[in-house]
Amino acid sequence: MSILAVNAGSSSLKFALYPVQGEGSARCIGEAEVTGNIEGLEPSGQPRISYCAKGQAKASAAVDVQPAQDVFDAALDTLKALLASRFAHLQVQSIAHRVVHGGAFYSSSVRVTPKELTQLATLNALAPLHQPHNLAGISAFAESFPEVPQVACFDTAFHRTLSPLETTFAIDKKLTEQGVRRYGFHGLSYQYVSQVLKREVPRSTGRVVMAHLGNGASVCATTDHQSRATTMGFSALDGLMMGTRSGALDPGVLLYLMEQGWGHDQIQKLLYKQSGLLGVSGESADMRTLRASSSDDALFATELFSHRVVREVGALSACIGGLDVLVFTGGIGEHDAVLRQQVGESLTYLGVQVNAARNAKAAGDRVASIHADNSDVEVWVVPTDEGRVAAQDALAFL
Repeated sequence: MSILAVNAGSSSLKFALYPVQGEGSARCIGEAEVTGNIEGLEPSGQPRISYCAKGQAKASAAVDVQPAQDVFDAALDTLKALLASRFAHLQVQSIAHRVVHGGAFYSSSVRVTPKELTQLATLNALAPLHQPHNLAGISAFAESFPEVPQVACFDTAFHRTLSPLETTFAIDKKLTEQGVRRYGFHGLSYQYVSQVLKREVPRSTGRVVMAHLGNGASVCATTDHQSRATTMGFSALDGLMMGTRSGALDPGVLLYLMEQGWGHDQIQKLLYKQSGLLGVSGESADMRTLRASSSDDALFATELFSHRVVREVGALSACIGGLDVLVFTGGIGEHDAVLRQQVGESLTYLGVQVNAARNAKAAGDRVASIHADNSDVEVWVVPTDEGRVAAQDALAFL
C-alpha cells in the first residue's frame, strides 16, 4: 500500500509516494519512495518531469503531449506511467491533495466529493494563486484514478486553535459572522515541523516561533504545539513580504489606487504577482538571484525581507509571552544562512544567539541546531515535508 501526496499549482505538479508500513492501528507513513515535480504546465508550456527515487540520482524527462491534449492530462499520464513502471509494488490506496483554504467549512482533512468541491470553490477568491488549481487537480486526479479516494488536506486546519482575539477583524460584526476573519496558512508545513520538534526538541512544548520562508512566507507562534498566532489572515496575502506578494499593506493604499482608477484585476495582479521581492527589487522573486546581484535595489529587497521577518517574530513572541525556540523552514529558511544570521542578530534582545559556524553548515537537507551554547533561545533549521503530513491525514481515512 502507498499514499500519493500531490500539490497542484498553476504551472506545476509536485508529488511524493509514501509507503504504508505496519498493520492495523500500528500503520504509519514511511519515507517517500519517490519525490518529484512536473513543471511547464501553463498553457503552451513544455512540461518536464523531474523526480528522485529513494537512494538514486535525480532523473528528468520531457512529458509527451499529444495533439489537442491538455498538458495537465499529459502530466498525469506521465506520472501514472512512472508509478506503474517503477513502483507497481506500491499500490496507491489514496491520493492526498494540498488545498490552501478550507475556510470556515473544514477544520480537518476531508474525503472529497462533488459537494465538497463545490463548497471549496466558493473560496477561490481568497487564494486565487492556489485554490482554483488545487481543486482542478483534485478533479483531474479523480477522473484519472476513479477508484482511489481523494482527500483534501488544508493549510488552514492547523490554525483551528487560534482564539477569537486572533481571528477577529475590527470590522462590522455582521461581516465577521459571514466568515470574514483570519484563518492562517502554511498549516501542513507547521504541522510537520511541530511533529519534528516534538520528537527532537524537548523545549518545544513551550513558546515556539516557526518561520516558513519561501516564495510564500509566514510566521506562526505555538505553545504546546498548537497554533496561537500567525501572520497570514483572511487570505494568503497578509503578514510578511513574499516572492511576488506584498504582505501586510495599509488598506488606505488600495482605496488610493481605486481613486486613481485601478480596477479589481489590476489591484489583484499588483498584490499577488508584482509585489514582494520582485516588486521591490525590480529584478527577481528568487532570493538566490537577489543575493548574487550587485544592484542596490536587490540588496534593499533582501534587507526589507529580513526586517519584516524580525518585526513579525517579535510581534508573535509578544503574543505568547516570550520565546524558547525559533525555527526556520521553507526554501529560504532552510537554505539562506545569511538571512538566518541577520534575523538572529536582530533578535538578541529576546535571548537569541546564533552560532555562525553551525549556521553556515546547516544546508537544509537535515534537522540542525544553529544556536550558540550560551543562547537562551534554541534556534533550529527544520526541512519541511508537507506531503508527508497530507499522507498521514489520508491514511487516517483508510
